[in-house]
Amino acid sequence: MTTHEPAFDLSSESPGKIALRTLVRDRRSWVASTMLVIVVALTLAAPLYASLVSKTDPFVSTINGTVVLDGVEVQVLQQSTEGLRLGVNPIGPTWKIGPYFLGADNQGRDVAARLLYGGTNTLLIGFSAAALTLIVATIVGVIAGYSGKIIDSVISRILDVIWAFPVYLLSISLSVVLLTSGFKWGPLSLEAGSLYLPIFIIGLVYVPYVARPIRGQVLALREREFVKAAIGGGAKNSTIIFREILPNVIPSVLVFIPLMVSLAMLTESALSFLSIGVQPPDASWGTIIKDGLGLLYTRPIVALTPGLFIVITAVSLNLLGDAVRDALDPKARLRGAF
Repeated sequence: MTTHEPAFDLSSESPGKIALRTLVRDRRSWVASTMLVIVVALTLAAPLYASLVSKTDPFVSTINGTVVLDGVEVQVLQQSTEGLRLGVNPIGPTWKIGPYFLGADNQGRDVAARLLYGGTNTLLIGFSAAALTLIVATIVGVIAGYSGKIIDSVISRILDVIWAFPVYLLSISLSVVLLTSGFKWGPLSLEAGSLYLPIFIIGLVYVPYVARPIRGQVLALREREFVKAAIGGGAKNSTIIFREILPNVIPSVLVFIPLMVSLAMLTESALSFLSIGVQPPDASWGTIIKDGLGLLYTRPIVALTPGLFIVITAVSLNLLGDAVRDALDPKARLRGAF
């Protein structure tokens, strides 16, 4: 008689080790992680690429600049040969390792170098805003769910007010207001045009979307026997929160990380595309797409390349999020064990 044994011993390993083992075995996590590592590595190499390969400053316009291609010196911005022959067309992709591998934009700047620098800012804002969202939402959700009564009601109403506004509408409104005046509240001061402004705005507008599920989970945990036993034993509230509540909430927060980074990155790109996110001379994938709109018919690669990077990064983050969710789901682990 054949017996079927679990793929691993559920009783001899901690939930964390089981989740890690499941995540490592998941092909989606490998594919997503590989793509993310490649994208992050490319963006971090932006200064090296600009100084050693393109040998141009991606933040300085080169209206009258020239480049040598196949031994011939050509203008970076060339006179248009289409229609009424008005205006100029930037040089197209050379497809050679060196200056203007992906061509130039309408200011004569190297697209490849700006793409890497822009990716650095987009990912920085995405990860930072997601971290801000998760930290604030976890604190707010735990306090609301554990305190109950008046405190819970006040926090819930504030979250409901923020929830009532569509994310992009609220982000655009705050960006327009803070873009010119900046933000100052006590010791916290953010200058207009600073990269910290989109981090602050995006990080806050997503708080209700994470805080409410965490609050609901904490409310359910309060009714569990081990929490009631700790309360009955006279344990302090801080001890109960850090020893009983947070360890059970953290897996849910981990599942939110890839999703929130993806959403924050997409929101930043949208704001920058509307000229109310990352401000010149800084670049992001959203600003590069905006700069490429006027060249969509003659040099479409200027706008399409950052869009492709956004899609690859967002899809990779979503795949990783699905893998993390399945790894931390006890029911999914049990289904895969037999």
